[in-house]
Amino acid sequence: MAPHLSPGCPISELALRVHDARSVIDEMGFTLFLCGDVMTGRGIDQVLPHPGNPRIREPCARSAEIYVRLAESVNGPIHRPVNFSYIWGDALKELATVRPSARIVNLETSITRSDDYWKGKGINYRMHPANIACLTAAEIDCCVLANNHVLDYGHSGLLETIETLQRAGVRVAGAGRNQSEAWAPAVIDVPRGSRLLVFGFGSVTSGILPTWAATDTRPGVSLLEDLSDRTVDRIQGTIQRVKCPRDIVVASIHWGGNWGYDVPEGHVRFARRLIRAGADIIHGHSSHHVRPIEIFEGKLILYGCGDFLDDYEGISHEGEFRSDLTLMYFPTIDPVSGRLSDLRMTAMRIKNFKANRASPEEARWLRDTINRESRDFHVHVELRDDCRLELVSPP
Repeated sequence: MAPHLSPGCPISELALRVHDARSVIDEMGFTLFLCGDVMTGRGIDQVLPHPGNPRIREPCARSAEIYVRLAESVNGPIHRPVNFSYIWGDALKELATVRPSARIVNLETSITRSDDYWKGKGINYRMHPANIACLTAAEIDCCVLANNHVLDYGHSGLLETIETLQRAGVRVAGAGRNQSEAWAPAVIDVPRGSRLLVFGFGSVTSGILPTWAATDTRPGVSLLEDLSDRTVDRIQGTIQRVKCPRDIVVASIHWGGNWGYDVPEGHVRFARRLIRAGADIIHGHSSHHVRPIEIFEGKLILYGCGDFLDDYEGISHEGEFRSDLTLMYFPTIDPVSGRLSDLRMTAMRIKNFKANRASPEEARWLRDTINRESRDFHVHVELRDDCRLELVSPP
């Protein structure tokens, strides 16, 4: 936890104590970076160095350019083309400071040149493959693809997405050329002689079409038809076949609707059963805003991480939910037990199509929201400086 500082503590002493605190955390295990939906298609793709065809087929829009104009009408001009690292903004400095052992995001877009859009879906996201460096600029280790936009441009678009990521050295979880690949974990070597096994799963409750499920002969996503005990048993069997001692399992799940803080009882039961089935972290996403946190039997459950990058400026709902405010989650995990040793979060704000450090007022809003919505799970966080939150209730 954060070191105690006496009044008038000099900067040199502060730096030493912060260094000592980080050393203590390192001894407790390794730290991960997790966040919610990273949506680099549509408007964001248009400001990157290699914009794709802007044509879209939405009920109220025919060009992705409209999302650029909407964002600029609210927050000022975006001078394009931006460089590949631009979209990460202040997050890059935070990643350099924390130095997580692995970086995992839910990539909610197709990376493809394909024009074979999924007809009747209404909203389709894609990013040009030549813009892949916007992901490698943040040294992302794994993109979870089990979501309701990865097949927006059909099976050919999915295959190009997977191939583009793999050529760039980014691991993929939750989708594949067949069912076996889709259900296999991404494997990341981490310190302390451990491996991180990242499983990606998508629930039909998030809007994933049943026909997007991977089969033995068809590419697709690892789709959860329901959140039943039978589904837990299937996942448990998959985990047991690959998990070795000192392996840490992340179950990354795209589930639920876009809005609302209430966590369905079925989600709570499913997450807890997955922990007992061998998962060490539940990384939930789909909601456009942050949702409650739970520590169950010493292990971390994030019910919804919110959007981390999107092109919703000028159209999103901010009042009750503030979907423009988001968090960088930095859990530190004990590699022996898989239990949470420490959880720190950095408050960010999406503005001008990039992640910006939140203001003190915005960070307090996130703190108060997390505490209010996580009260039933007995989780409490405190603000340690202008934009960093820390779990203070005992794991």
